[in-house]
Amino acid sequence: MKELLEYIVKAIVQKPEEVEVREVEGTKSVILEVKVAPEDRGRVIGKQGQTVKALQTIIRVAGIKKGKKVVIEVLQ
Repeated sequence: MKELLEYIVKAIVQKPEEVEVREVEGTKSVILEVKVAPEDRGRVIGKQGQTVKALQTIIRVAGIKKGKKVVIEVLQ
């Protein structure tokens, strides 16, 4: 899941070398923390959060296969 999210986010942003994805795993859930360059935050979030919602949907499906709930957080 982490690799998939990192691959997609790097394709969206202007500075892919600054993309960092950290995985915090719990027993039933996984939090994926995404850190990008400040000028790329808007690209990852999208208008009214549409891009991050789409990413959440894609990653949620990958999480279902592993039996875990997945949440994406875009960090500053």
